Amino acid sequence: MIELRGLCAGYRGREVLHGVSLRFEPGRVTVLCGPNGCGKSTLLKAALGIIPRTGGEAYIDGDEAGSLSRREIARRAAYMPQDRGAPSITVRRMALHGRFPYLGWPRRYSRADYDAAERALERADALEIAGDSLAELSGGQRQRAYLAMALAQDTANLLMDEPTAFLDAAHQLAVMDMARSLAGEGRAVALVLHDLCLALRRADTLAVLDGGRLLDCGAPQEVYERGAVRRAFGVEPRRVMTEDGWQYYYV
Repeated sequence: MIELRGLCAGYRGREVLHGVSLRFEPGRVTVLCGPNGCGKSTLLKAALGIIPRTGGEAYIDGDEAGSLSRREIARRAAYMPQDRGAPSITVRRMALHGRFPYLGWPRRYSRADYDAAERALERADALEIAGDSLAELSGGQRQRAYLAMALAQDTANLLMDEPTAFLDAAHQLAVMDMARSLAGEGRAVALVLHDLCLALRRADTLAVLDGGRLLDCGAPQEVYERGAVRRAFGVEPRRVMTEDGWQYYYV
């Protein structure tokens, strides 16, 4: 579990997050949403110590993140960033990079590392491109490669910043299905999504940020009914009840 208490963070002396308290709980998919620039990516980075906090606390599996080394954090929480480069290595090699927190020096992969990478490639639907160079792939294919790397880390907590970006509709749904499957294994899964309708349909917990503050957090239907979506975005999707529950859409 990852717990944030009064978290503050920012860049170059400018505070972006203002006292956010939030938990990413085992067995649940938490989706962060909010307008551009509201602090969603900053929150994930500050939670894992990728950028320094200017206030508040962050706990990873009960330990204050500041007391843990980068290696210890990487063994507890995997992070898939929003901005990803395209080095000239194969997708399989990229997936193996997820095993770095478990390697000694010199870095030598074990059979267990190779097996973990293959499982991650399969789960990310990236086996068919495993031998291809990352630099030659489409944006959606690269997305699946980086997802495989995060999965290969095999951590109890998984934080993903816009994992559905560049993906077609089928792969977006597959990512959400995978997130729910990981949560079903007892992991804490947190995602930043811009597709608000997808977030409302598939999240266990919806956290709405606006202006660097947590506007509302809870079950998606309850957050929607309290008006947090409308207040944050200035627009509100409509909804209709179906045999599969509430479905949300824009007109």
